[in-house]
Amino acid sequence: MPDITTLALFCAATLGLLIVPGPAVLYIVTRSVAQGRGAGMISVLGVHAGSLVHVAAAALGISALLAASATAFTVVKYVGVAYLLWLGVRKLMRRGSTGDTPVELPVQTRRRLFWEGFVVNVLNPKTAIFFLAFLPQFVHPEAGPVGPQILLLGLLWVVLGVASDGAYALLSSALAGRLRGSARARRRLDVGSGLVYLGMAAWLTTEKA
Repeated sequence: MPDITTLALFCAATLGLLIVPGPAVLYIVTRSVAQGRGAGMISVLGVHAGSLVHVAAAALGISALLAASATAFTVVKYVGVAYLLWLGVRKLMRRGSTGDTPVELPVQTRRRLFWEGFVVNVLNPKTAIFFLAFLPQFVHPEAGPVGPQILLLGLLWVVLGVASDGAYALLSSALAGRLRGSARARRRLDVGSGLVYLGMAAWLTTEKA
């Protein structure tokens, strides 16, 4: 198993990466603004349940296969792109009432929030490649089997990710409280959410196999 110094360096490097907003953070912030901190936290759990899939894949060597196969990378990438495009178009095409009359925002179920976050992260091949490239830097074969070391580091990354993304969810929901009271704000949230989803899809298309 990695020693204390290695684990400390890993935690510092991980936090440095996590505090930089990426597609998962943008997704979580969007959910928190639209539906509140509870929805944001459920989305955090969904996203990092997806991270567990990538951790397990890295530990089992599946990520290495994905990185070596341009075809597999492309298939996974464009499935994720298609899903995000669908979410973005759906948001942009939604029509609501106009004006500033307070309205009750539609509430998605916790199950849907969780699984949407899960799918967004699982279908992001950049996450798989990230784990493949990042985790092995802190693995020492002389300390024991590589698989369990990667699994331990991946689980630690998920714990730190839940804490970091949870802070984003709480902060964004607190700042967005005044925005959820009107139909006009609701429409702006829909447009903003749609643009975030489309932006995430565009970001994925820039990744090289």
